[in-house]
Amino acid sequence: MPLIQPFTGLRPVAGREAEVVAPPYDVMNREEAKTMAEGRPWSFLHISRPEIDLPDDIDPYDPAVYAKGRENLDRMIAEGVLARDPRPAYYAYRLTMGEHRQTGIVAAASVAAYDAGRIKKHEFTRPVKEDDRVRQIDTLDAQTGPVFLVYRADPEVDAILAEVAAGTPDMDVTAADGVRHELWVIDDPQRVERLTAAFDTMEAVYVADGHHRSAAASRVAAARRTANPAHTGEESYNYFLSVIFPHDQMQILDYNRVVRDLNGLSTEDFLARVAERFDFTQEDAPVRPRGPGEFGMYLDGRWYRLRLRDAHRNDDPVRGLDVSLLAENLIGPVLGVLDPRRDERIDFVGGIRGLEALARRVDSGDWAVAFALYPTAIDALMAVADAGQVMPPKSTWFEPKLADGLVSHVLD
Repeated sequence: MPLIQPFTGLRPVAGREAEVVAPPYDVMNREEAKTMAEGRPWSFLHISRPEIDLPDDIDPYDPAVYAKGRENLDRMIAEGVLARDPRPAYYAYRLTMGEHRQTGIVAAASVAAYDAGRIKKHEFTRPVKEDDRVRQIDTLDAQTGPVFLVYRADPEVDAILAEVAAGTPDMDVTAADGVRHELWVIDDPQRVERLTAAFDTMEAVYVADGHHRSAAASRVAAARRTANPAHTGEESYNYFLSVIFPHDQMQILDYNRVVRDLNGLSTEDFLARVAERFDFTQEDAPVRPRGPGEFGMYLDGRWYRLRLRDAHRNDDPVRGLDVSLLAENLIGPVLGVLDPRRDERIDFVGGIRGLEALARRVDSGDWAVAFALYPTAIDALMAVADAGQVMPPKSTWFEPKLADGLVSHVLD
């Protein structure tokens, strides 16, 4: 079974892309999704967030929500807004955000490879979110949210994608956030064969984002395999929708932290505890860390630059991460946040929101202190996955985000 294979994508018909394309389902809350879809009857949010078309008090996990998503999907197909491609294809996909540009491939990735650990993970999943994606895939009979994968840059793959992307795109849409999404259909047999073979030589690819979607796809495949006495391994449920980018084109932003209180300490006592493990200076402007081991801190209207003394970056790829060093040397022992996955005294702020967002959170009075981190490197993510370990929560913030609705994978 190949690591990836082409598939007959379901996507907007020519000229309807801008009406359909939407942000990923999990980057906004219900009210934000409802506002985004207002006046846009063909927005993919009606499929990915169908609760916006139901009464406001309905539980987002109610069976009626998934049924509404299926109804909306069927309606968009019946009305000719979405259509299947005539033959299996890969798709070159380019994201452009300001000066940053990355080009990858949309493909159906092997569930068997995922189950065997060749598609490597680096995060735990939450059962409630995993169950949600299982029900969504099962009800739609389609995977509509791609799993974001990364491969170690490969000259053969990169050359084919660059060659394809030199032509006129089959889809070209700029989203409301200014990110440009371009798509090229790759359905000529020679290129398809070369891409399939090139990925088959790779030792592994890595889940960058979409751990719940990939885990759900594995569960759906297992259930359908069990229920199918004529199972061959060739069925579409044996693969999941993915977008795969080369590692050297990734853009990872900082993923910052705010903590609600100082764990009973006064400002003076807290700074004294910080001084036990960090050298720090007060700064006149917001502090963006200049490299690993350095942190910005905002407290009582002032910015500080912190540098950890004696940062032992041993061979453990997790403990050597800046998010781990900050947790083990300050957030845990000083502020008392020992389980950042469950402790409501900590929150996480994506770097796309800027350092000003950290100051606003603290200045509001709802939070006591904020920390700015240096972005986690993609090589560090892959090292954690290669070691079979798990990264701390909210370690990476990828930008730009993939779009929902460009291509979906139907489970025939």
